[in-house]
Amino acid sequence: MTRDLTQGSIPKGLLWFALPLICGNLFQQLYNLTDTWIVGRFIGEGALGAVGSSYTLLTFLTSILLGLCMGSAAYFSIQFGRGDMARLRQGIFQAFVLIGGLTLVLNMAVYLLLGGFLWLLRIPAEVAGLTRTYLLWIFGGIAATFLYNFFANLLRAVGDSATPLAFLGVSVGLNIGLDVLFVVPLHLGVMGAALATVIAQYASGLGLMAWAWKKYPALRVRREDMVWERRSLSNVFSLSFFTCLQQSVMNFGILLVQGLVNSFGTAVMAAFAVAVKIDTVAYMPVQDFGNAFSTFVAQNYGAGKRDRIRAGVKWAAACVIVFCLAVGGAVCLLAPRLLAFFAGAEAAEVIAIGTGYLRIEGSCYLGIGVLFLLYGYFRAVNRPAVSLVLTICSLGTRVALAYALSALPALGVTGIWLSIPIGWFFADTVGIVLWRRENRRGLQT
Repeated sequence: MTRDLTQGSIPKGLLWFALPLICGNLFQQLYNLTDTWIVGRFIGEGALGAVGSSYTLLTFLTSILLGLCMGSAAYFSIQFGRGDMARLRQGIFQAFVLIGGLTLVLNMAVYLLLGGFLWLLRIPAEVAGLTRTYLLWIFGGIAATFLYNFFANLLRAVGDSATPLAFLGVSVGLNIGLDVLFVVPLHLGVMGAALATVIAQYASGLGLMAWAWKKYPALRVRREDMVWERRSLSNVFSLSFFTCLQQSVMNFGILLVQGLVNSFGTAVMAAFAVAVKIDTVAYMPVQDFGNAFSTFVAQNYGAGKRDRIRAGVKWAAACVIVFCLAVGGAVCLLAPRLLAFFAGAEAAEVIAIGTGYLRIEGSCYLGIGVLFLLYGYFRAVNRPAVSLVLTICSLGTRVALAYALSALPALGVTGIWLSIPIGWFFADTVGIVLWRRENRRGLQT
């Protein structure tokens, strides 16, 4: 069912639309945490480090496709808000062909560049073989990642955030079941963990594509929609390209930080692998709320309802502040227990290192929460280049400071942890200044 976010109560509409997005990503992160628990408990610390490092690389690769799909979804939302279904279908055709073609190129490239990725990540020799095996199998799911994210973002663009959640829930359940089967009784190791993920990805991607075709006839691309009209193509490409660049730059910076983390040894590598996943689960709801906020702004931007956008900005900011303070406090308090659950109580060094990371990041979640709202806002009002600028500010600061501070003997790896929130708050400052400047000029809201 589509949801028109240009009408009715702003808090109610935004919350009901955001809730399935938040639940969906919590399901996904539940799988990631289950995968980490299974690998750490039944295969060992080396496998945990291998899968953890691979997760950072996969997040980077997925971010390219996710960014393209999110950017095109902003275009879909604007056209839906305008009620221009013909131009919406043209955009679906153009985006599917462009992103699908890039997915095939990316899939071939990652296999050819596998050795280079392992070098970039500075994988320790003792886990290099496990990492290579995991990546060889997990790369087979890249096409499925495209299918799911394209159709999930398409349905969300027209207000249906519940259907992607249902398919993701089935996928996560299948993934966990296959993970246990392949790793525990069948003893397939990291290959089994990767194979379980790939099978579940294709189930959700192909299933959601078939559902969208059957249940949404108004979105079916017709022969007359298969045109390369210059104006719509330019808009689709601009939004997709800049959002992709923003997402990939963000995650490439994280990839560089992962390489630096790995240089500190297996214990730090394992601690970071577990702590990052806990960290991601903690602030994932505010990221999804930012994506829902982006759809809200895009639909109202297309409908020309600037006053409604202004009201939505104020309400969304209040929600983010409350959430980040509450969740950040909980993470700081429970950090050792959370780490012990996944790494095992006997992994004292891993727990100590990971606790330091989580307490620094958790106390600063407000920085990333505001940044997610800024990303979503500028993407929705057809200013994706601004989101890219903010990402460069955040990640450039983070990477530069991570290398500089970690080189200080008094800080060591703690310097890496400190660089992350500093980057968030610097980008927030730049984003708020740009938003206020454009708001005063009347360029957007």
